[in-house]
Amino acid sequence: MALITGNDLSLGYDGQEIIKHLNFQVNAGDYVCIVGENGSGKSTLMKTILHLQPALAGEIVYGDNLAKNEIGYLPQQTLVQRDFPASVREIVLSGCQGSMGLRPFYGKKEKQKARQAMEDMGILDLEKRCYRELSGGQQQRVLLARALCATRKVLFLDEPVTGLDPNATEEMYQLILDLNKKGTTILMISHDIEAAVHYASHILHIGEELFYGTKQDYVQSSLGKRYLKKEA
Repeated sequence: MALITGNDLSLGYDGQEIIKHLNFQVNAGDYVCIVGENGSGKSTLMKTILHLQPALAGEIVYGDNLAKNEIGYLPQQTLVQRDFPASVREIVLSGCQGSMGLRPFYGKKEKQKARQAMEDMGILDLEKRCYRELSGGQQQRVLLARALCATRKVLFLDEPVTGLDPNATEEMYQLILDLNKKGTTILMISHDIEAAVHYASHILHIGEELFYGTKQDYVQSSLGKRYLKKEA
């Protein structure tokens, strides 16, 4: 059964429709890249999938007993967030809050989960460092570790390599791919279509034309050929 299904979606904001008749189905283990021009509605789609805003028409359906607290979300960073005065460990631990219920303090389970996430992201040695003192690539690893504390079932990533240098970008893409290979379902907004077709299993292209399918089918489609030519 599909984890997330979009049925005949119409999306937008302030009553203005920017996407209509969109259909897609994300299965466990998929790596889906959401691509399209600026302003095409990529972030609007992500917020709608996360139930942060309603669809204008159609519906988003969670399947396979997927719950809201089983979705980890890595939004785009703002300048204010980059200057956040907390330790790496504190930020990673905060990803556990959604699964703690009414408990006010972190327990052994949460602390072990945070440690494992930091180990997986290669930042355990940074756990006592102040977040705002880190490089952009290190900060993104911290935020990805935080998302992993929320869940390892499904991760939503909004432009996770924006502002990173080429080396940090490649490292981040590899970390995400490794998580997917271990079973985490990935949905990622990306402006880099060439990278999307390199790493993803499926492409969701939105704009005046819509496409959803495997990356192989996307590369062979007229839409894919047109946009990949633009990237070249």
